[in-house]
Amino acid sequence: IIKEDGSLLVHRSVGYEPINWQPPGCIFHSQVKDGILEIHAVRRKPPESVRVFFNRIQLVSAMTLADSGEFLLYASEEDMHKAILLEPSLLEDGFKPISYEKKVEPGFLDVYGEDKDGRFVVVEVKRKTAGKEAVLQLAKYIEAVKSRTNREVRGILVAPNIAKNVQRLLETLGLEFKALDPKKCAEILKRAETKRLETFFKEEQAS
Repeated sequence: IIKEDGSLLVHRSVGYEPINWQPPGCIFHSQVKDGILEIHAVRRKPPESVRVFFNRIQLVSAMTLADSGEFLLYASEEDMHKAILLEPSLLEDGFKPISYEKKVEPGFLDVYGEDKDGRFVVVEVKRKTAGKEAVLQLAKYIEAVKSRTNREVRGILVAPNIAKNVQRLLETLGLEFKALDPKKCAEILKRAETKRLETFFKEEQAS
């Protein structure tokens, strides 16, 4: 597949990922020699090339793709972690992240920080409806952190919503719930990426 921006994708008969590719901006050369069609895709910087040989052609198609829609894929759990790190106020005002995916004995803390009152905060993030298992997992993390410090530790379960009867379990265990939409997290990451690109191009122009 050769796209109009000069990118090349080489696919097999199965799977969705290309087995070889070249990025946009390539220069293409083609020739037929001894009944073999060769397409040569050249990338200028860094210099590299891909040669594709065809000994049999069953279909050749050239078309213009009309692509005016915006592609949106809502955030994964990892993306939700990143969004909270970028905008800690998503959790609550005054929250300060310290680390993420922090290793403790039962597993990994999704996000770890402290609140405005200096209390440690352990955050467990779920992309979909959080159930009893997520609450119990968070409770284990809280106990692990408490065993290492004399400071007060809070536990907050973050998800779009929680299953029935989970709120009562949270209250019994002294844990909290914060509703967070993965779509909102995706928008935050998109804004951050746009800002990063704008900064990059400004620096490039300045140099």
